[in-house]
Amino acid sequence: MTRHDTTVTGPAAPGRTVLVSGAGIAGPALAYWLNRHGFAVTVVEKAGAVRDGGYPVDVRGTALDVVRRMGILPRLRDAHVDLRRLTFLDEDGSHVASVDPHAVTGGVAGRDLEVRRGVLADALHEAVRDEVLFLFDDSVDTLDQHRGGVDVTFRGGGVRTFDLVVGADGLHSRTRALLFGPEERFHRYLGHCFAGFTLRNTFGLVRETAMWNAPGRAAVLYAVGDDSDVHGFLTFARAEPPFDAFRDPTAQRDLVAEVFAGAGWEVPGMLAALREADDLFFDVVSQIRMPRWSGGRVALVGDAAYAPSFLTGQGSSLALVGAYMLAGSLAAEHDHTAGFAAYERDTRAFVTLNQDQVGEGDATLFPTTARGLERRNALLRGLGALPPPAEGRPAHEALVLPEFRIPR
Repeated sequence: MTRHDTTVTGPAAPGRTVLVSGAGIAGPALAYWLNRHGFAVTVVEKAGAVRDGGYPVDVRGTALDVVRRMGILPRLRDAHVDLRRLTFLDEDGSHVASVDPHAVTGGVAGRDLEVRRGVLADALHEAVRDEVLFLFDDSVDTLDQHRGGVDVTFRGGGVRTFDLVVGADGLHSRTRALLFGPEERFHRYLGHCFAGFTLRNTFGLVRETAMWNAPGRAAVLYAVGDDSDVHGFLTFARAEPPFDAFRDPTAQRDLVAEVFAGAGWEVPGMLAALREADDLFFDVVSQIRMPRWSGGRVALVGDAAYAPSFLTGQGSSLALVGAYMLAGSLAAEHDHTAGFAAYERDTRAFVTLNQDQVGEGDATLFPTTARGLERRNALLRGLGALPPPAEGRPAHEALVLPEFRIPR
């Protein structure tokens, strides 16, 4: 693909130049705040457009303040999923408990948000698309740092120099690999794999989730509204990551079918739908833990730097908060070295606290043993009698956003 094949939207702004790799959640949020602080921002994204659809994500705690300051909170509230019931089923399909989803997730009804990932990504893009340059159908190939900036070679053949580069390119970040080396150095595997896909809603589910569990296996049907489709998830425990399946959709489907062979409830139909799904997303449940998030003129934000895993429900929220803190720190300090240091100093404790909500190999909702499943089910049946939460600020609210100076 030649340089002029790249899709471009929005003008470039004056000021220090920054390339942001990734137009998911962290990337557009960072571009918005950098632009507000006077930086000239370019966002490169390997997909052909902002990705729509996707499973629902949470926005809560400190992240709510970020989207409020961006002016997109009303739109997100209008798109709130408002999940009303979470039903747990035993291995034989029998009913275990039906609970208010907030009792399990730790969210706050009427305040925290759950929206389709595509809705959040689109709202972030619309908030900044007229102010920064977006390059779609392209990605970073090489980075060469020097005293005057960073020379970036794009897969599409272009070469440009930027003052700074930020990787917002997700769990399997190309930017992180170029800067710090192989993912294995920072990848903390949590002992589970999952496959996500959509299928026809023939189950009568409306704004609710049904979760079937057997030791080490779970099947989830997630209806975010009264749509004709539902989100399906098949999650299973595995001692080691299935590296041979990561880039092979056929191997992924075969692995999931093997693990769930003989399962009851709606699982056989889900496996059949999995075979035909054109939106299969397969990955491991894992975190990224790094001793530092920057090197020279290149930094990381969001999942690229500190993916918390979906078990925390904080991936999108950490991306939003991290983007705000990184942009503000760069604007407030006299150079990028001090800005990157301030970003880590003021954000790391919040990130670590949220990552620590999940212990290694421990997934409370997905027990790996029969005894663990019995304990979880007993806990679910007694949710109404649980003691009140411990006093103090919860992890997702543990950071109060500072007021960074915005240049006139």
